[in-house]
Amino acid sequence: MRANVWKELENYFLILLGTALMAIAIQWIFDRVGLITGGFTGLTIIIRNLTEALLPGGIPLWLTNIVLNIPIFLYSYIRFGKNYIGKTGFATILLSVWLYLIPVIDMSGDDYMLAALFGGAFTGIGMALVLKAGATTGGTDMVAAIIQSHMRHYTVVQVMQVLDAAIVILGLYVFGLRPTLYAVVSIFVSTKISDAFLEGFKTSKAAFIITNRYEEVAERLMDELDRGVTGLHAQGMYTEEKKCVLYCVVSRKEIVRVKEIVNDVDSSAFVIVSDVREVLGEGFLEYSDDF
Repeated sequence: MRANVWKELENYFLILLGTALMAIAIQWIFDRVGLITGGFTGLTIIIRNLTEALLPGGIPLWLTNIVLNIPIFLYSYIRFGKNYIGKTGFATILLSVWLYLIPVIDMSGDDYMLAALFGGAFTGIGMALVLKAGATTGGTDMVAAIIQSHMRHYTVVQVMQVLDAAIVILGLYVFGLRPTLYAVVSIFVSTKISDAFLEGFKTSKAAFIITNRYEEVAERLMDELDRGVTGLHAQGMYTEEKKCVLYCVVSRKEIVRVKEIVNDVDSSAFVIVSDVREVLGEGFLEYSDDF
């Protein structure tokens, strides 16, 4: 029971920190140079810019974010129930609170590349922390889920991509081509960083080895590298010959030695090497409550 309480507290702390980083990216970087990276946050920047002529400073970002999300949350509550909203409601409100509290600072000046890189980095880390806590910040995520519930032949991701692309195109109309191109760079950076945080930074290598001398190769891999090797029963579809394919996961620096061993035993062997993330088990990452 106590472990569950601490886990929930940890999740809310992650949401607190993640939304703060996202708000910093919006207030200090994106809003200053007009980088529209999609989502309701991008829409709030567009609305603030368009209303500057009517209201000094335009409509505040935090206010627009709340106003846009209120009908979405009400509809989601009616359609999906209160369990669906959960932490996402907390994250959405908290993001608006941070946008209200964090002072406006011009962090990147007129350097669009710095804005794209650091804005993407802050957003990517912040979003990863929020997602790790089992929440989102509402916005186009929920809109996409609502639309997909009526259009089942599309996925939520597909609908969300269309919505975000439309917001980016709207940003092109409001801010011009240059900020929009750098916004694409920022989207790429934030996606890569978010994936890295969620999937883990420690990458390993997996090798599939097809050789007629599989027993000798497997023995040397186990003896010299102290790594486990799995034999997979396979059949060549051209020759219809039964084969044993060796599967072995090693660290990045050990893959060189794997290829040397295979080449030494059977220079005609066929080897496929691929990247893997978060290898759990003996010799790699240990299991924990986060996995």
